[in-house]
Amino acid sequence: MTTAEHPSPAGRQSSGRPALGQLRRARARFLAGYPLSADVPDEVAAAWRRARFHGVRHDSAAPFEGGARRSPDPALLAAARPVLERLGPVLDHERVTLLLTDARLRVLWSAGHAPRETLCADLSEQSVGPNSAALALRTGHRAELHGPEHFLDVWQEISAVSVPLRAPGDDRPVGTVTVASALCGGCAPHPQAALAEATAAGVEAELRARASPPERALLDAYLTACEGPDRPVVAFAGHSRLVSEAAGRLLSPRDIEDLERAAHTALREDTTGARLPYGAALHVVRHLGETAGAVISLEPASGTAPAVPAGRPPTTLAGRSVPWRHATERAAELAVTRAPLLLVGERGTGKTSLARALLDGSEPLVVDAAEGDVPEALPADPRGWLVLRHAERLAQPDVAAIVALLEARPTATLLVTYTPGAPPGPCLQRLLDTLAARSVTLPALRERPEDIGELLTALAPAPQPGQPTLTWSLDARRALERYPWPGNVTELAHVVRSLARQRRAVGPVRRTELPDPVREGPAGRPLSPMEHAERTAILEALRRHGGNKARTAAALGIGRATLYRKLRTYGSHA
Repeated sequence: MTTAEHPSPAGRQSSGRPALGQLRRARARFLAGYPLSADVPDEVAAAWRRARFHGVRHDSAAPFEGGARRSPDPALLAAARPVLERLGPVLDHERVTLLLTDARLRVLWSAGHAPRETLCADLSEQSVGPNSAALALRTGHRAELHGPEHFLDVWQEISAVSVPLRAPGDDRPVGTVTVASALCGGCAPHPQAALAEATAAGVEAELRARASPPERALLDAYLTACEGPDRPVVAFAGHSRLVSEAAGRLLSPRDIEDLERAAHTALREDTTGARLPYGAALHVVRHLGETAGAVISLEPASGTAPAVPAGRPPTTLAGRSVPWRHATERAAELAVTRAPLLLVGERGTGKTSLARALLDGSEPLVVDAAEGDVPEALPADPRGWLVLRHAERLAQPDVAAIVALLEARPTATLLVTYTPGAPPGPCLQRLLDTLAARSVTLPALRERPEDIGELLTALAPAPQPGQPTLTWSLDARRALERYPWPGNVTELAHVVRSLARQRRAVGPVRRTELPDPVREGPAGRPLSPMEHAERTAILEALRRHGGNKARTAAALGIGRATLYRKLRTYGSHA
């Protein structure tokens, strides 16, 4: 990116960003090899780590040698040049720099007031680390970065805003427009965001004007089909596709690929008005007798609408960590298609809760293999959703009944929960292999400790009239986040509800009120069930004797040396 040569304006600090001085100190600690603090935004920390992974040197000047790359006029640059060159007076007045990149983030054009050492020919994260152009290209939306959010030293006094460019007939970005200025204090939006948006709109208008007549015909048909509130529409032409926002929410990427294959088949057979999967209708677009592409309008048939929009996790489940979002988004995406879905995870990870949330209020038939009589509980001709819990407990006749059901109805809306443990028998293993193609593994709670805070709020029972809501002190929160939770969310829910029911103190829950294993923290190594029981007994004895180790050893009938050795072995800091 680039910078202007004038002092940074004061700027208003965005409420959504930490103070730039705070970020600057965090970046310095990160570059010195220290761990990042919790107040650094996740996306900033992840971007810095990616830069380090790609081997980007924060003090490197090598990427900037030679300045912006001047390519022979490709289609994007040829269309953009008239728009960009008209902005010369604006750049002089605002003392900013304007850049154009292609879809590979190669700089095709630049002009403005940037010092030469801040210009570069390649804005990919692999070359220069995080920047607004790379972020806009990845997200498909306007993006901006300020000062220390960048990784490179030469961009620490820069604020930049980027907007993706889209060509007609293609929903994927073909490049970016970036406006860079002196650091503007982390204000949001960037003062030149309107200039970046207007420039991108002008370039896209030029691209549409230069499009071939068939491309314009398809684009006009697509825009006409999109008229009206929240219309799900998809258009295909060759390798290009356009997907409306409503269709993007409704369909998973796999669903769009299925529609594209069906559309190409219909185009080959020259059938207009054809009905496609998911209750969609196809209309062939022609220009002067030649086929320009196809526009598909979606109207989900009653009874076949997805339980939740594709790719959007159920909002009733607490958790925003990356592992949890990835699992729930994948499950929501798979649940759109009427076919069996396998949810895998340790006990207490929330498999059944996720299964119910995916049904979005529908009442399923729940069959629990732990209760036996699975063949009798299965419906002969299932029409609605069927949830099968504890698949690991299925006996051989139960597996045979499930296999027979799937053979009779391959698209049965079956949600199966499975907890790994002892090696499954051959029959159950074959069933799991069959379901593995559409399976999601839920993370254990110890793999997403950042969700503890949100779970504490979600799991706490409603307070009695006149009673305050259950809150937690910082040291209690830290102890809860460090504990490995072998019982996962179920164990956490038991702790929260027990405290809410039995607690008499007022104010936030303190660490001393937590159960002994949680309060004392995890052991130094995995413990056997016998060792875990012994550790719990020692900690309980310590609590009864006020932490006095001599009295604790006497009460347990062991020597003090033995007690100290066991405490060291079990990793307790009592």
